[in-house]
Amino acid sequence: MRTPFIAGNWKMHMDRAEAKALAQAMKTELAGVPHKLMVAPPFTALETVGAVLQGSNILLGAQNMAPATSGAHTGEISPLMLKDLGVSVVILGHSERRHSYGETDALINEKVRLALQEGLEVILCVGETLEEREANRVNQVVETQMKEGLKGVTADQLENVTIAYEPVWAIGTGKTATPDDADAVHTTVREIVADLYGAGEADKMVIQYGGSVKPDNVKGLMGRDNIDGALVGGASLKTETFVPIAQFDR
Repeated sequence: MRTPFIAGNWKMHMDRAEAKALAQAMKTELAGVPHKLMVAPPFTALETVGAVLQGSNILLGAQNMAPATSGAHTGEISPLMLKDLGVSVVILGHSERRHSYGETDALINEKVRLALQEGLEVILCVGETLEEREANRVNQVVETQMKEGLKGVTADQLENVTIAYEPVWAIGTGKTATPDDADAVHTTVREIVADLYGAGEADKMVIQYGGSVKPDNVKGLMGRDNIDGALVGGASLKTETFVPIAQFDR
């Protein structure tokens, strides 16, 4: 059995005081939840939120990192800096990084390999735009992003990788892939992992769905065989929406 993994991506929201209050509330309300849990606040709130979550069942995550451990990289944050703040998981390849900031598969792969090398867990995001879906290129796009993103990643390292399927057209739009549509892509993702690493590794791979996950649709999504968790955006910014998602029961 794969342990469900519910992760909250707070994106560019909240100052330190707001982030601290939300983290404190989540720590209290999510105590005892059996699923794997993580929240990724903005860089400026990592230390504050990390202090609140210390000793809890919620992991501290980061939303991005540089493909280098140090150097002349203005405005960047290295994996060593993240680890120093208590971060254990990093989100890489998010569609907003790909499409708004021009991150390529090659750059994302550099980050993935370095994060794993430095002992961080990785959530690797993949997914298609509306245009790609309408052109029936979903599987092709996801396969390319996965194969390029996982280049050089060994089978031993794969246990520290989670794949998040996030259809770009569903992020922040209120639109959600149907459970059938999402499960079909998740099935393809697992097949790609099997092609690259074998059926055993594919069976163990945790695959999250990301794209307007809400309390009223989480159970339908999580009830599918190949959907193992969620990467939650807007709904992770309030306890009244994130807590029911994190507490889902199949």
